[in-house]
Amino acid sequence: MRHLSVLCCVASVGILLAIGCSTAEWVHPNKPKDEFAQDYSRCENEAYQNPKAQGGMRLILQQSIERCLAKKGWVLREKR
Repeated sequence: MRHLSVLCCVASVGILLAIGCSTAEWVHPNKPKDEFAQDYSRCENEAYQNPKAQGGMRLILQQSIERCLAKKGWVLREKR
């Protein structure tokens, strides 16, 4: 269980760094930007329930989070 907690922290920091350094941003047609963090957190928690993501495959985890965000209406777009 401790291994999973450490993995969660490392993955979260890595993902946030990757998002922060990119030239793209998640946008939603009906939600303000500040709601992205809440939806991301929910999607991240759901992704960690995926047995494939629990194996430490960061790519599978990220893809699962992105699919969840897309289902919630978020779209990744280039910053203007």
